[in-house]
Amino acid sequence: MRRRAADFRRPVRRRVPDVLWWALFSVVVLLFIYVLSKGNQVQSRPALSKRMYKHDRIMEGLNITEEMLNPNSVTRQLNDQISLAKAFVVIAKESNNLQFAWELSAQIRNSKILLSKAATRRVPLTSMESEQAIRDMALMLYQAQQLHYDSATMIMRLKAKIQTLEEQSNSVSEKSSKYGQIAAEEVPKSLYCLGVRLTTEWFRNLNLQKKLMEKRQMEMKLKDNDLYHFCVFSDNIIATSVAVNSTAINSKNPEMVVFHLVTDEINYAAMKAWFAMNDFRGVTVEVQKFEDFSWLNASYVPVLKQLQDSEIQNYYFSGNSDDGKTPIKFRNPKYLSMLNHLRFYIPEVFPALKKVVFLDDDVVVQKDLSPLFSIDLNGNVNGAVETCMETFHRYHKYLNYSHPLIREHFDPDACGWAFGMNVFDLVEWRKRNVTGIYHYWQEKNVDRTLWKLGTLPPGLLTFYGLTEPLDSFWHVLGFGYTTVDAQLVEKGAVLHFNGNSKPWLKIAIEKYKPMWEKYVDYSHPLLQKCNFH
Repeated sequence: MRRRAADFRRPVRRRVPDVLWWALFSVVVLLFIYVLSKGNQVQSRPALSKRMYKHDRIMEGLNITEEMLNPNSVTRQLNDQISLAKAFVVIAKESNNLQFAWELSAQIRNSKILLSKAATRRVPLTSMESEQAIRDMALMLYQAQQLHYDSATMIMRLKAKIQTLEEQSNSVSEKSSKYGQIAAEEVPKSLYCLGVRLTTEWFRNLNLQKKLMEKRQMEMKLKDNDLYHFCVFSDNIIATSVAVNSTAINSKNPEMVVFHLVTDEINYAAMKAWFAMNDFRGVTVEVQKFEDFSWLNASYVPVLKQLQDSEIQNYYFSGNSDDGKTPIKFRNPKYLSMLNHLRFYIPEVFPALKKVVFLDDDVVVQKDLSPLFSIDLNGNVNGAVETCMETFHRYHKYLNYSHPLIREHFDPDACGWAFGMNVFDLVEWRKRNVTGIYHYWQEKNVDRTLWKLGTLPPGLLTFYGLTEPLDSFWHVLGFGYTTVDAQLVEKGAVLHFNGNSKPWLKIAIEKYKPMWEKYVDYSHPLLQKCNFH
């Protein structure tokens, strides 16, 4: 076989020694390990930095230095002493130990001066510098402990003081309630004067009696069910006048408004004289006295029967039956007044009427009330504004639910509602014998175990399931005892001064008094003579 020429032969490859390859491989591995270690260092630094930053922020926020974190720091010891000493200063003053309080305060100032100087020179306090201050403060704190200024003793003393203050507060509150009730029940001299002068005028001035006789020619209006009939039961002439006057002024058709007023025999002549000598924009006014109602007797009316009971008389009029345990407001004799209970006998008082709007005498009317007479009561007897926005005004607040009769028949969370502006369907009232229901509950409460106060609780029982809720703007309450929302004041049709602060008394809430006073003619000769202002 022939061999190729030398020029055409492949060059021979030279093999790299194995030692060199192993060296190169080792270098690469070392480089890789180096890169990995660098990466871990880079990643770990932010976490460490973050922890250190957070630690610095905490120290900055609490105004703490590294020196104060030292367990052997005299600065921290002084600060702790100062904090404790400040508490003892307050306690010493409370205990009327003013000398010790002054000495403790002086030592606090000395310690603060030391800390201030150290902070100014930016060098921590040494034990030698602070030794005397720490010893002096420790001595003062020990003295405080010897004076029984320790926390346990002070807690007991403070509890005793709180209990004393609560007893004093309860006593003041009880006296305030008592005197407020007495003030609310008083007859102002000006009102008493007006009653006397009007009574005198009635019997002296025959023209007034003739005027009333002329008005009686409009007797047909008193029974006309196409008109707007209102009733007020009151012995307060000026309050009744405001209720009538404000209704007349804000009525779109005052000639269609009829007011049926019922008073007692004492104020009968004065009430007739006042409404005979004053005109209320053509409003028809009838005045009666409840003593003329032949059906109103003890055999028919439970309240009159109760008045004949000696125990009831003692409870309401002497207040000695339970050593004064019952609050004075529950003993107010006005709650036995027939003028207060006549609201449960409206069909008997006005036998010819089908629908009536009942008004309390402590109201002001600032809207036309004629739309009330076209409201559909959906077969119910009583149209009233509910007051159950809060739990305070639900049935359980007014009634004794520990009594089985109450517990079995009435939902404790049922909505309460307000007397003072009520629309009564007298046709439904007679059909359902509502007055009989009222009699039943009054007889059951002869021992005052179902309820204690007023006519609202028996009203809630009597009209339970027979009350139609009205829009809240028709009757706004609270003007005699609290602050009322300004929007409600503006929108309200009837503003009720329920509470002790009646607008004709000196204890009236000044903010709301002008709303009532603008319906009083202070230029009237009789009001001026009786010093009404």
